[in-house]
Amino acid sequence: MSAQRSALRLAFYGDDFTGSTDALEVLTFAGYRCALFLEPPSIEMLESLGPFDAIGIAGNSRAMTPQDMLSALPPIFEALAKMPVPIVHYKVCSTFDSGAEIGSIGNVMDLCRASFGDGLIPVVAATPALGRYCVFGHLFARSGTDGQVYRLDRHPIMMNHPVTPMTESDLKVHLGAQTNQRIAGIPWLHLELSREILDHEVDQIEASGADALLFDGTTAQHLTEVGRQLERLAHERIKGKKGNKGNEGGKPLFAVGSSGLEYALTQWWRARGDQQAIEAPQQWAPIEPVAQVLAVSASASALSALQIDAAIEADFVELAINAKDLIAGKDTTGAYQELRQSALAHLRAGKSVILHTARGNQDERISDLVRACQGDGLSFGQARLQAGWQLGRCLGRLTEDLGPQALEVVARISPGVPLCKLRADQPHLRSMQVALKGGQMGLRDFFVTAKQGHA
Repeated sequence: MSAQRSALRLAFYGDDFTGSTDALEVLTFAGYRCALFLEPPSIEMLESLGPFDAIGIAGNSRAMTPQDMLSALPPIFEALAKMPVPIVHYKVCSTFDSGAEIGSIGNVMDLCRASFGDGLIPVVAATPALGRYCVFGHLFARSGTDGQVYRLDRHPIMMNHPVTPMTESDLKVHLGAQTNQRIAGIPWLHLELSREILDHEVDQIEASGADALLFDGTTAQHLTEVGRQLERLAHERIKGKKGNKGNEGGKPLFAVGSSGLEYALTQWWRARGDQQAIEAPQQWAPIEPVAQVLAVSASASALSALQIDAAIEADFVELAINAKDLIAGKDTTGAYQELRQSALAHLRAGKSVILHTARGNQDERISDLVRACQGDGLSFGQARLQAGWQLGRCLGRLTEDLGPQALEVVARISPGVPLCKLRADQPHLRSMQVALKGGQMGLRDFFVTAKQGHA
């Protein structure tokens, strides 16, 4: 085994692209060498681009049906299970938004068994750095619109999510509606007990036959203790010491969670004296101002609407996309070319441009698109999913297929939203930088900051 292969500490699969860069950011800022790939990399690719301490694979299973997952995920899980790495993380959104029919996290927990065995699956939901707190199994999240913390089923954005509205804040109940696996929990109070007592409690839960274990957390110190447990469980699993339910020793530990898992591990590595983490720079490069920004928003969140407003106020040219015309109109090719030419004209004139498909979840363009797709005989749910897929492909074509081999973080625009550079063979891509964000991430002036920079 080469030095590169043995150096890997963590591999993760992100259930959407923007969330993948969130995990990448945490690892990079903690001092670890990592990169994000679009598919499982070969050993040769790792050795040519590396060395790396961690790698990620950017996926899109958050928008998949269980049947789609059955086709797409097993080959990826097989590749990850064969990597010489102690922990494999299935990275989900920090708000755990998912459903039995779309983006089912519970279904993922079922599918992973074929590749990783029947051991305990840790679930990490708390991400205090992003305003996400897990208390007695209930997930709370700070809203980007008013700064207040809400229980997830009362969160003004998440309870109105257009695809997977959160109607349950108890994650054991929420995930339990997606899988028959038995999910136990470690309340935050127990994370403040002695390590000996906590170790015993986790071991007892594992010995009881629980399939998954949800960790609470409200503080950074709680996450540090969770990181210690993750490393301990992974070590014992790799060594084959934990064999409940026929678990095959030597397989990586499969865990589910937000980027709180990366915070947990990197904080624990730092606490136990890892020199890479201790010597990590506390300040990262400032974001330099640029002449122009092309922003493309397909989010219906209220926060994204505020960010669009701020960009327009800062003299970005607004191009409101009528998605129905692009996807289900009488002349989709003509509508696409008209939008493309309009955007290019403004960019060539030196303007910054923001294209958007919605300004908030009440925007009529959303329902217009879904109803148009229902004209093909689809149910409302099927039409909504189909519309999302087609719109994503169309916007991807509009901003061009960049085809990078990997992304690396260079700076932070906002917590959870890094500025990345491309790693690619093509010379014209090597200096390009990209920022990818979810609908709930960033401050109101996110797009403006991307253009004007900050120290």
